[in-house]
Amino acid sequence: MIEEFKVNYTEKEISLIYQKVKDYPWDSVKDLDGWEHGTNKKYLKELCDYWTNKFDWTKHEAEINSFENYTTNVDGIKIHFIKKKGSSENSKPLLLMHGWPGSIVEFLDIIEKLSHPEKFGGDQNDSFDLIVPSLPGFGFSGSPTKPIGPRKMAEILNKLMIENLGYKDYVAQGGDWGATIANWLGYDHAKHCKAIHINCLTMRHPDGPQSDEEKNWQNKFNEDQIMQEGYRTQQATKPQSLGYGMMDSPVGIAAWIVEKMYSWSDLKNNDIESVYSKDTLLANIMVYILTKTFDSASWIYFGRREEGGRFFPKNFKKIEIPTAAAVFPAEMSEWPPRSYVERIFNLKQWTEMPAGGHFAALEKPDLLVEDIRKFFRSLK
Repeated sequence: MIEEFKVNYTEKEISLIYQKVKDYPWDSVKDLDGWEHGTNKKYLKELCDYWTNKFDWTKHEAEINSFENYTTNVDGIKIHFIKKKGSSENSKPLLLMHGWPGSIVEFLDIIEKLSHPEKFGGDQNDSFDLIVPSLPGFGFSGSPTKPIGPRKMAEILNKLMIENLGYKDYVAQGGDWGATIANWLGYDHAKHCKAIHINCLTMRHPDGPQSDEEKNWQNKFNEDQIMQEGYRTQQATKPQSLGYGMMDSPVGIAAWIVEKMYSWSDLKNNDIESVYSKDTLLANIMVYILTKTFDSASWIYFGRREEGGRFFPKNFKKIEIPTAAAVFPAEMSEWPPRSYVERIFNLKQWTEMPAGGHFAALEKPDLLVEDIRKFFRSLK
């Protein structure tokens, strides 16, 4: 059963969050310059001041509700999704997937561009029927009863597309966990998922790097990740302990998320607002707080560890469906050499972008949209 859905939070629910932000004990947090130790206190205070005095959640709620929102039950979990019909009779169903610490907020500005390209100077024959879900445990979707990983989520989202929505086949796009889920859709569900476009690569070939270039990349990746491992290790091993503190602290959730938006983006002069407005940052943060899903969203890291971590199975067989890679230069983890990627995928398109980072749909929406259109147009 498919049911219509509206985001609708009361003034009381919102004001309780704002009051906690106002009451935050700033004096108990030490002053440290810069961002190298984590989220910068001066900037976080500035963001929180804006949050309680100028930010208007209802504007963002209305923007989400301007699309057709639905929920449906898959494997006992309520799955929320936006559905947007494309302008062409031949529009291809496109499953568009976010990651952590993202949400459907990432895609609000590109949904119309992908579904109605002719309104933006494009060709309506490049249009898609878009399905944009909140991942299980994230945002407006329900949570599993225990942590699940991206491979299980791929199974759930494939069922959403084929069984609940009745599509015979579809294509998929994602960054961060959305890209990982797309990998598993291509690996486990190629009967229905006919092509994938990814702007991040988190999975690894079980045979490891082969050439000197690939080995050098692996060594550099390992070094680069040393200062990034804290959040990932915590969420992959003891997410619930983190959740207790975060669920009662909007400022804590904001700090945890803003640090990633800062660290993983293509900033000018180390200024986070050279890429994101305060409104964009806070709209995404509020999704986690209002839906009370900070803890269950972090479970995906625990779930992936239980599924086997970064590596495909030892008996891995190359993913044969057509694959496109959009390589943004400030991605949180540098892409492997193309030779490595081609051992995993049937790589049909490799685009090295001139700018942008991890949150491509927010940072460089037009570059991402055009690359998606170009790839799927080439498959027709």
